[in-house]
Amino acid sequence: MSAFDELMAFQRETEALGQIMGRLGWDMETMMPKGSANQRADEMEALDGVLHGRRTDPRIGEWLDNAEAPDATGQRQLDEIRFEFDRQKRIPAKLSAELTRTTALAHRAWIEARKSNDFEAFAPHLEKVLGLSVEKGEALADGGDPYDALLQDYEPGASGAELDQMFAELRPRLVALRERVQGSDRVVPELKGDFDIDAQMRISAKLAKTFGYDFEVGRIDKAVHPFSSGSGRDVRITTRTDAKNPSDCFYSTIHEVGHACYEQAVSPDLYLTALGSGVSMGVHESQSRIYENQLGRSRAFTGHLFGLMREEFGDFGIDNEDDFYAAVNRCAPGYIRTEADEVHYNLHVALRFDLERELVSGRLSVSDLPEVWDARFEADFGVAVDQPANGCLQDVHWSEGLFGYFPTYSLGNVYAGCLHAALRKDVPDLDASLLEGDTSAATGWLRENVQKFGKSIPAKELIEQATGKAPSVGPLADYLDTKFGDIYGV
Repeated sequence: MSAFDELMAFQRETEALGQIMGRLGWDMETMMPKGSANQRADEMEALDGVLHGRRTDPRIGEWLDNAEAPDATGQRQLDEIRFEFDRQKRIPAKLSAELTRTTALAHRAWIEARKSNDFEAFAPHLEKVLGLSVEKGEALADGGDPYDALLQDYEPGASGAELDQMFAELRPRLVALRERVQGSDRVVPELKGDFDIDAQMRISAKLAKTFGYDFEVGRIDKAVHPFSSGSGRDVRITTRTDAKNPSDCFYSTIHEVGHACYEQAVSPDLYLTALGSGVSMGVHESQSRIYENQLGRSRAFTGHLFGLMREEFGDFGIDNEDDFYAAVNRCAPGYIRTEADEVHYNLHVALRFDLERELVSGRLSVSDLPEVWDARFEADFGVAVDQPANGCLQDVHWSEGLFGYFPTYSLGNVYAGCLHAALRKDVPDLDASLLEGDTSAATGWLRENVQKFGKSIPAKELIEQATGKAPSVGPLADYLDTKFGDIYGV
């Protein structure tokens, strides 16, 4: 075989082992017995050692030096493998394995601490995860900014300074919109009552199918923090249920289906290659957010969801489709990021972005995190945090060492705003289909313009190719102004 073919065969095996590692993580969050955490940490540490050894194998460098790409996609394969090879070589094998083991244990500790509202029980785990993550960032940065180095795992090419600028442009418009909404005298109804958990899961499954999730190669389970896992022919999602809040279940499901459909739609030619998954977390988040919000929370689609709710719950206290649309999009400050309305959501992300940069830089200590979080939250949202589970214990990310992940949520919203504007232009009669529960025109457009390419086109270039314009915050801010201005009469 040629050097290129040998490298592709080797990479395929590495990608397959990476999928197995992902499945261990999925099981840990969904089905693993509580008492198995220590053994699972050992298993994941051992597999990480195998993966790190493969990803830093000297033969990769030799193959890269001698490989000739057959086409543009092949060259992109080589570029992606070289990028990861160069990064992995900077990370000591012992550090990589220790971080994997530590985060597996920290994840279980976070679940228990969140349940018991006990930050002090989680703090030692977070300190260790943070220390190892900073060590990793320093190894990758080679004298540069460790946070920027960690950010490349999620949004290659992005920088903290660039994301700072994005928030600087977005935040004033969000704050101004929030103030207009808070000053409105229009009363928006709330969903209240008890909603059967089994019925919620039935609707959840229907919504997943409606948005194109393929259950032949996927499944829905429950987890403390909803997520999507896998790629290609095995993509799994989780959701969560609350008898008092069915919207959390429905929109968590639609959100994770957006992630999952992206992975399921990647061209089969790219399966188990370096290009066989989403190109960046920002683009990934654009798919989950556009499914969840611009489509799932649209006036048209909520009309369809209203019908599903009536079928399962009968009269549930909302009289008509317009009131239901307003209730689903009700704008109010709340503690939980994943339950936040579209106006407040990015303010949640900005808080986490700022605090995790402070943690990585060493300017903020883990012991001071709850106090600083609570003060910042009250300043931004005008509400005092009542318990750690509603504050700095609410998100899973830091327990898993995902420093640099949070800002990609807002970047994904910005990308989604750009894609939604282009989609509406190309499919002007979209609402008629959404009202009938038919999302195929929208999901098909996203599949053809974004999802099928996997990593074969870099993130910003992909968004520009799909929309005809460079990404900017304008389309998202305009969409939010129009939508919530209409709902609240402002």
